[in-house]
Amino acid sequence: MRLPNGENLDIMTMPDVIVQKKTTRKKPLAEKKKMIARDISWLSFNARVLQEAADKSVPLHERIRFLGIFSNNLDEFFRVRVATLKRMMSFGKASKMHLEENPDKILDEIQSRVIEQQREFDLVWKDIATEMEAQHIFLRTEKQLNKEQQKFVLNFFNEQVRTNIIPLMIESIQHFPILRDKSIYLAIVLARQDNSVRQKFALIEIPTTVLPRFIILPSKPGEHDIILLEDLVRFCLPNIFVYFGYDKFSAHIIKVTRDAELDIDNDISDSLIHQIEKGLKDRRKGKPVRFVYDKDIDPLLLEYLMRRQGLSGKDNLIPGARIHNFKDFMDFPESIFPPHLHRKTFTHPLFLNAPSVMHVIQQQDVMLHFPYHSFDTIIDLLREAAIDPNVSSIKITAYRLARNSKIVNALVNAVRNGKQVTVVLELRARFDEAANLDWKSRLEEEGVKVLLGIPNMKIHAKLCVIKKRIGTKTIQCGFVSTGNLNERTARVYGDHCLLTTNRSIIADMNRIFAYLESPKHDIKILEGCKTLPVSPLNMRDTFLRLIDREIKNAKHKKKAGIIVKMNSLSDAMLISKLYEAAKAGVDVKMVIRGICCAYTENKKWKKNITAVSIVDEYLEHARVFIFHHGGQEKVYIASCDWMVRNLDHRIEAAAHITDPAIRQELIDIMKIQLSGNVKARILDNEQLNEYRKDGDKKIRTQLEIYKYLHEKQYL
Repeated sequence: MRLPNGENLDIMTMPDVIVQKKTTRKKPLAEKKKMIARDISWLSFNARVLQEAADKSVPLHERIRFLGIFSNNLDEFFRVRVATLKRMMSFGKASKMHLEENPDKILDEIQSRVIEQQREFDLVWKDIATEMEAQHIFLRTEKQLNKEQQKFVLNFFNEQVRTNIIPLMIESIQHFPILRDKSIYLAIVLARQDNSVRQKFALIEIPTTVLPRFIILPSKPGEHDIILLEDLVRFCLPNIFVYFGYDKFSAHIIKVTRDAELDIDNDISDSLIHQIEKGLKDRRKGKPVRFVYDKDIDPLLLEYLMRRQGLSGKDNLIPGARIHNFKDFMDFPESIFPPHLHRKTFTHPLFLNAPSVMHVIQQQDVMLHFPYHSFDTIIDLLREAAIDPNVSSIKITAYRLARNSKIVNALVNAVRNGKQVTVVLELRARFDEAANLDWKSRLEEEGVKVLLGIPNMKIHAKLCVIKKRIGTKTIQCGFVSTGNLNERTARVYGDHCLLTTNRSIIADMNRIFAYLESPKHDIKILEGCKTLPVSPLNMRDTFLRLIDREIKNAKHKKKAGIIVKMNSLSDAMLISKLYEAAKAGVDVKMVIRGICCAYTENKKWKKNITAVSIVDEYLEHARVFIFHHGGQEKVYIASCDWMVRNLDHRIEAAAHITDPAIRQELIDIMKIQLSGNVKARILDNEQLNEYRKDGDKKIRTQLEIYKYLHEKQYL
């Protein structure tokens, strides 16, 4: 393939990009000598997100959004991973899990790294705030309002805020209230200037779930003044507490992060739905795993809050700056910024002006690449199936759906048109449990057959099969995807989706659905799958065998190469096998967005592993696996990462790409990703996130993939 710099690159012989660097920084904590601790590697990934926020070449609005992503990621990390480590500590040695043999040491390392990242975060935010002011965008505090703005704030408070807040006089409450996860609170000291009465403490929950966090103020021409909702409340504190006679107020933001894991047992007397609902209620009162507070908070108030919540110095107490819950900054008002020239999604050329999606894929398999290609093609396929009189049934898996899902609308209309529709809905999709419970109710009300999964096994495969009858002939088509069936995230998530009528693939998808529909979930049904490797049956073994083939070729002095792309790599068996491949001289290249527990350099290996992480405008979400296989490349796309949970505790599917043109298309895209030197970070043993800088020409992979796909000609 000819890249933009004019070079022809062989994907298996590209030069390594690993750069050896001396560093005085402490190496990541490795709980097993051969692997990097999973949670430390995750923090390294979030540091890459923070790098994007710090990068002045990134548009200002995008930098603010990356701060929000960093904050949201960290919240989820504490809710899930830190909470899990804390539970492991409480259970002792019997609770050891994959790569977490010393949870206490990992927690100590997490605490120090998070505090270090928080300092860096504050510096990045300070720099962004300065840049905002240079563009005449100002975040005004309650003390910086002119008279017109003060009047506006009071009116806004009285009309929209007052009825949404109820102060809690916490010293008068016998049982301290459970502070909500994901919420922010103003912790307030009430006093009088003349000290005539004893000061009091109060809490106000900021109602960001019902009101915008950012309120645009009346501003001078050419300027944009914005006030945060909590600062608007701060300004109105005298009005809120007018009945108490206080005239001196000190208010600072606090935030609690709670254990968010749903502890669903196997009590057969409860339905899965009731267990989920109970778990959601328990999540609201989960144990605190992090307490973030304004470092300038009144010391007596801080001590009181810690004591009433039963917190100690071992509970991830994180001092921060004035603003918390930066996750809301993902929704910072776009209207105040100059228009950002996003690369527009476009319809795949084979579907452009095509009257029927099904007709196209009956002629040839097609691979969609999101977000470059429009997700509308998937919606059009389902809409077409919903109204086609020859279509008899639709079967589909759903993990995370968009809020106003067009996928659901198409499926509902299919039922109304007399089709048999089966939706396998995963109720345990983390943080989407409540939404999926609502979808279950709506789908069932419309007559959709809803399957809720398997005990102790999440259904994460992304599959669809559409069956139609024309006379005595049955025609089936469908798709296998690496990403969720979510039109909103498809605009920013990088994924691949194979639309196919391939009989072998369709047959295997039907076997997976038969397994999901069978009352006893007989695993023998999946043993018939010949083309789709499936977790938990044979996914890991399939990839182990393919790696062994490359090792054998390398030992016989034949060309051998492996390319893997995924979100996370932490499975010990597969990592060990990759080490074996590197030791044998196999050319191993990896694109890992997030967790990478594998070391990539070892003096005993014939070839070090080339590994990069790409963090850019789009979220790299696809999973692709390429094996040289004696020059007849084996190429797969999959819904799963190489993690224990994906390979042993989920229903996952990988599609073997047999169509030569599509196979080459994926190889070309991986060539581009491995050639990137603008947004690619090197994953070395220290995971220091050094940018890859080699090459005579700058190659920003997402831009080059867009160009490649936009200019590609199809027969």
